[in-house]
Amino acid sequence: MDHYVDITLRPDPEFPAPLLMNALFAKLHRALVSHGAQLGGRLGASFPGHVGTGRALQLGERLRLHGEASALDTLLASDWLAGMRDHSMPAPVAPVPAGAQHRVVRRVQAQSSPERLRRRLARRHGLDPAEAAQRIPDSAAQTLRLPWVQLRSS
Repeated sequence: MDHYVDITLRPDPEFPAPLLMNALFAKLHRALVSHGAQLGGRLGASFPGHVGTGRALQLGERLRLHGEASALDTLLASDWLAGMRDHSMPAPVAPVPAGAQHRVVRRVQAQSSPERLRRRLARRHGLDPAEAAQRIPDSAAQTLRLPWVQLRSS
């Protein structure tokens, strides 16, 4: 992944930035699925402007796509930004600077549903629901303090 492109959201008085970022990421997801093996595993995404302080956890107003120049050019040549052109400004594909710092970005998922954990425990160990509820209390739910994107995959 030696190149990148930044897609910046334009300010819009009607739509807040988190809503636009969710829509932009959903379009990216659909584009990656439609290009399949042509781009599969050759692109990454990050949110360099994310804000994670206090209660305002947001992805920010910039989506950065990382990858080989050919993969980024292929994606940008397709019409995946249709409908978002009024709300976004893609920059040209640029090489990663020589002294750039790198960071690992990955999906994090919390065990946020005690009810699901109870059903799994009961199914795996042959317990009745009451015993599973006793072993896994409601306080076992985990929450994360990270920005997130809301996505529905078809």
